[in-house]
Amino acid sequence: MKTKITIVSIVLVLSILIITVSCNQQKTEWKGTIEEIDGVTIVKNPKEPIYSEDIFSLEEELTIGEKQGNEENMFSEIIDVGVDDEENICILDFKEAHIKVFNKDGEYLTTIGKRGQGPGEIQRPMNLVITPGGKILVNDRGARFLHYFTLSGEYIRSVRQTKLLSLIRPKVDSQNNIVARIIVTDTDRVWSFVLKKFDSELNELYTIFSNEYELSPQTRNLFIPDCFWDVAKNDSIIWGYSDKYEFEVLDRAGRVTRKIIKDYTPVEITKEEKQKWIRDSYGETGIPPDTEVSWDRYHNAFRFMNIDDEGRIFVQTYEKTSNENGYFYDVFDSEGKYIAKIPLKVRPRVWKKNKLYTVEEDEVGYQYVKRYKVTWKI
Repeated sequence: MKTKITIVSIVLVLSILIITVSCNQQKTEWKGTIEEIDGVTIVKNPKEPIYSEDIFSLEEELTIGEKQGNEENMFSEIIDVGVDDEENICILDFKEAHIKVFNKDGEYLTTIGKRGQGPGEIQRPMNLVITPGGKILVNDRGARFLHYFTLSGEYIRSVRQTKLLSLIRPKVDSQNNIVARIIVTDTDRVWSFVLKKFDSELNELYTIFSNEYELSPQTRNLFIPDCFWDVAKNDSIIWGYSDKYEFEVLDRAGRVTRKIIKDYTPVEITKEEKQKWIRDSYGETGIPPDTEVSWDRYHNAFRFMNIDDEGRIFVQTYEKTSNENGYFYDVFDSEGKYIAKIPLKVRPRVWKKNKLYTVEEDEVGYQYVKRYKVTWKI
């Protein structure tokens, strides 16, 4: 009799544990498909993820920035953030045209660069990248240079962007090749936005994507599609154009190896969003009489994309959280399966070693860099 009671008790406990784990993770069967077409793996995802949103949580663990006090911890306008393998944090200040470096505990280490036109000086910085080799790359669009520094602040060299107009959001692979978008102009009204891969001297290797726009000062539409891309640890390139919910994965040679597609419900552009766009573009006077604004009914398929160091893809959608204090992000694993839908109040800058780095503002607009511990309950 004792043996029977013991066995029943063990079975009951195990059942409760299994049910508890299942409820916590709320995993469902992935209902997408994977097929091979002409050597390309096509991953088609449904609208619903494998896990519910409670598989992901954030815990704030570090804030860098002071309104008053120590000048080393003060910023004028943070425009970008980079993090190296030792978790040192590099913060690019647009107005000051320099980088401040902090260790993983948030302690100030050094300031790199200053405004100017000499070697190692910066005019109009727009992006910062920590290369796989541990160097700091600053995209100085004002001077049309890429500047390279060591993490200790030593100036290495600059690469001139002489033949390129407006190099945008450069990403660097382990071979120091650069993936970035440029603008090519045929006339004053016809511009092409071209995503290319370059070598370390900005010699073109190949074109990934090109899209032509006819621009007119009398016709405006802020909600046109955009191109987004990132480079994974294995040097593959993940990119997508937001007119549709689809991403391509390219190998080092530029061959498409995988396509990631997701079914989604388009989000309608609201009257409030249109009014805000008009105020931001033209002020309180509104749209000038000689200007025509074209409106689409729906937003693009997505509004931003980046990846973490484990190959997860994070896609910002246009779906707002219930309190409208943020947006939902679709998360895909390294194979391209849609695994989760998570709410974030600010756009992620860096995902690294299960940490999330963001740039946030207080009620008066003062900026801070924050780091969160990321927990996945998978």
